Amino acid sequence: MSKRDYYEILGLPKSASKEDIKKAYRKLAKEYHPDKNKSPDAEIKFKEIQEAYDVLSDDNKRKTYDTYGFVGDQHYGEKFSSGGFSGFGDFGNLTDFGNLTGGLGDLLEGFFGSFNNTASGYGYRQKNLKGSDIQVKIKIDFMEGVFGTEKVIEYSRLFSCRYCNGTGARDGKFSVCQVCKGTGRIKQVKRTPFGQMQIVSDCTNCGGTGQTIINKCEHCKGSGIINQKEKLNIKIPPGIPNGAAIKFESKGNVEYKNGIPGDLYVIIDISNHPKFERKGLDIYSEIEINVTKAVLGGEIKVPTVHGDVIMKVNPGTQHNQVMRLRGKGVPSKNGFGDHYVRININIPDKLNKQQRELWEELDKIS
Repeated sequence: MSKRDYYEILGLPKSASKEDIKKAYRKLAKEYHPDKNKSPDAEIKFKEIQEAYDVLSDDNKRKTYDTYGFVGDQHYGEKFSSGGFSGFGDFGNLTDFGNLTGGLGDLLEGFFGSFNNTASGYGYRQKNLKGSDIQVKIKIDFMEGVFGTEKVIEYSRLFSCRYCNGTGARDGKFSVCQVCKGTGRIKQVKRTPFGQMQIVSDCTNCGGTGQTIINKCEHCKGSGIINQKEKLNIKIPPGIPNGAAIKFESKGNVEYKNGIPGDLYVIIDISNHPKFERKGLDIYSEIEINVTKAVLGGEIKVPTVHGDVIMKVNPGTQHNQVMRLRGKGVPSKNGFGDHYVRININIPDKLNKQQRELWEELDKIS
């Protein structure tokens, strides 16, 4: 547990709102996350930030912290006497936290976390240790983004060591932990506001297993975790937007023995197209026609994502006029978007003699 003031860790005053606490936590956690920050003390700072947020974001724990100054197994300073907190008396040595309910149980949880009744005593409740998520960015072609595609991606992830089946032991052999004598638990007497309390927690030497490795696996160095390459075939659906993330559960990192894998997020980066622009399910493009076609009307060939389409141009079509081709846009489960065509009228800047005479005659008629 951190000895520093939680508000100081997050850089906040004691009057900070829950929103201020959340914003500060997100900013600092992103800055000091060990996956991104490689400085030697990043992991320690990250744990301090997490610890501070866990307390200050919980109304009950924050109230306890603001009232008593500390939470957990930290030193309580001069606010408490050795005889216990005034008003409650001396509870002596307590081991059965499972029977404490209501306000007292909540208060103890604020100081010591959640407790769980186990066969070997009352220890800290075991969490499902989930590994970190992985983010992979892939670039796809414009048309692949429109109609969907399949890709094979290759990425690195932390996974259970296949050489020792994630045990960390080279030959699968273990010895009894000499610290906890095979129980997986250690007992400590703590001075608390309620007097002396006996706390039973996981053994730090064996991680609560009661066993230690005799010969460490040379591949994972006894951690039970290795970094390995993995290939994954992914289906990208039609009409996926640029920047979208596709989530693959349990394809992330395994960072603890018998832990739960994190998730994989594949971020889609769609290339631009020389002729088309996409907005949602609609496609936009421009096409150039001559003055005669704009004046008299007729048919023109328009490129779309579905191929060339014959489009009718009405007589008197104006420059920058936009026309719609229904159902010629991006496919989706609810149908297709549309294709919008902007008309650019090409005004000739050079005329031969015959053309000039015709334009002059037209001008007289007009």
